[in-house]
Amino acid sequence: MTSGLDRRAPTTVRAARATELRRPQGKWALLFLSPWIVGLALLTAGPLLASLYLSFTNYDLLSTPQWAGVENYTKMFTADPLWRQSVLVTGVYVAVAVPLQLTFALLLASVLNRGIRGMSVWRALYYLPSLFGSSVAIAILWREIFGANGLFNNILGMIGIHSTTSWIGDPDWSLGTLVLLRAWEFGSPMIIFLAGLRQIPAELYESASLDGAGTVRKFFAITLPMLTPIVFFNLILQIISAFQVFGSAFIIGGGQGGPGNSMLVYTLYLYQAAFNNFQMGYAAAMAWVLLVIIGAVTAVNFWLSRYWVHYSDEQ
Repeated sequence: MTSGLDRRAPTTVRAARATELRRPQGKWALLFLSPWIVGLALLTAGPLLASLYLSFTNYDLLSTPQWAGVENYTKMFTADPLWRQSVLVTGVYVAVAVPLQLTFALLLASVLNRGIRGMSVWRALYYLPSLFGSSVAIAILWREIFGANGLFNNILGMIGIHSTTSWIGDPDWSLGTLVLLRAWEFGSPMIIFLAGLRQIPAELYESASLDGAGTVRKFFAITLPMLTPIVFFNLILQIISAFQVFGSAFIIGGGQGGPGNSMLVYTLYLYQAAFNNFQMGYAAAMAWVLLVIIGAVTAVNFWLSRYWVHYSDEQ
């Protein structure tokens, strides 16, 4: 008579053999992952921990860091009006630029999804702003377009509106030029929206047409609800990216935050603190606060997504 232990023996042996076969594969996996692991430790985790330490010190790049406790954070929250201005400017920029950018991206993706002739060419052309939008050349060009004698005023003159306003030099409008530049960089989210639109079953639109639904009704009843996961994905990516805007604000604003600090975005003020004023400890503290702000905004968006994001596998 065979015991239970004997009956389980073949299974145990097979499991042991499978484990032995997997061990060489695990070693090879670690070998191939080792460059990434070393890079993570030396190029990411190491600098992160170093900046966290520096955020509690007074450090000017030239002398030894001096421990200051929470002095940098206290100064930031209670005694630095420019920091509050940078938070306000960045908040307005993110709140206006990201929805505008995603709206343009979704509308153009909807047009391109109609199967127009030469769609691959149009798709490439519309994607170009995302490639060039953050470049120095485009930022310089943008500054010229919205200058007192720039292209924008010339276009206004053609339609009977004569203006000599330098939109870059006017504190009421300067941030708007940054917002427009951000909205113009719609190519990347547009491509993602276009991929999502291709996944919506055509039968849904056919059924809606039989029920007498028009284009607008189809968009709000079918397209938008089916695309909410893609909208959420693009929203998170673009919010994180917008909080880190620097190059366009630096060049268009002349490196000083524009007129009346109207273009003093957070990362630009961080740069000024670090490399203009040599307050590296304070700049490190600002960087960590920015990380917390982005994490908090992202967490809030994930929490709110349960109320408006709908997935196809949900009942």
